[in-house]
Amino acid sequence: MIDVRRLTMLQAVAEHGSFNRAATALLLTPSAVSQQIAALERGLGTTVVERSTRGVRLTEAGRLLVDAAGAIDAELRNAREQIGRLGADRPRLTLATFTSGGRHLLPAVLARFAADHPEAELRILEREPEDSLPMVREGAADLALAYHFDGPLPVLPGDRSGLDWTPLMDDPLSVVLPAGHPLAGREALDLAELAGERWVLGCLKTEAFLHRYAELAGFELRVAGSTTDYFFARSLVAAGVGVSLVPYVALEPAQPGTRVVPVQPPRPARHFGVALPRRRPGRYAEALAALLRAEVAASRG
Repeated sequence: MIDVRRLTMLQAVAEHGSFNRAATALLLTPSAVSQQIAALERGLGTTVVERSTRGVRLTEAGRLLVDAAGAIDAELRNAREQIGRLGADRPRLTLATFTSGGRHLLPAVLARFAADHPEAELRILEREPEDSLPMVREGAADLALAYHFDGPLPVLPGDRSGLDWTPLMDDPLSVVLPAGHPLAGREALDLAELAGERWVLGCLKTEAFLHRYAELAGFELRVAGSTTDYFFARSLVAAGVGVSLVPYVALEPAQPGTRVVPVQPPRPARHFGVALPRRRPGRYAEALAALLRAEVAASRG
């Protein structure tokens, strides 16, 4: 059996790159750390670190163990969180969600959940996916409403994230232009047609997407304003500061003084989904996830 304390020491060695620095972080002596890593290797029958005068480096076996240690840490944190909730007077459900998706989907869903489960205490946390998914993995949240842009899923089948990802809906992006812009009357636009424009950004991930697109298309992205709120970004567009790229669910309420033009296919989009812990998600989390799926299905008519 692998000693969890030795895995913790191996994680520290991997993070700090030497026994000395790992020992300092763990408040131990370098000799104690070295001896525990050696004991770990004896138990496994293989080396987990390669030692040299320049420090230490993980072997393939060591990297596998560090990955496993991360998953074990997450499972233990999740268990501690769940145990802490056992003594609560009312069952609690914590949902982490990003702003625009929560505003679009959650009002009706949460009202139905409260009607179906009046005994449950709801807690809603506003978080971006890079924060909400680790929260579910570690037990700080029971589920997350999250998204990703075109590219790999945030949770891959068979990975060690400890999460299950269920796709919900696509959220296509449109260009928002000042009402008097020469291209405001178009039915659709290629982003390359806006190469010379100044951009107002409503999200850091939108900025990253536009930078990648501009690089591939061979032009330099000119940023006139950067915000973390799509409504504010559209207000700046109405004021003539620049143009913006905004997802469908963030286009309401309508912003006077602007025009919305879809991007030509292949149209970029955000992809919404719900993340649940792979082990023991809990009946309330599963119930809320089911309501989210039903809400999306109903909106499609």
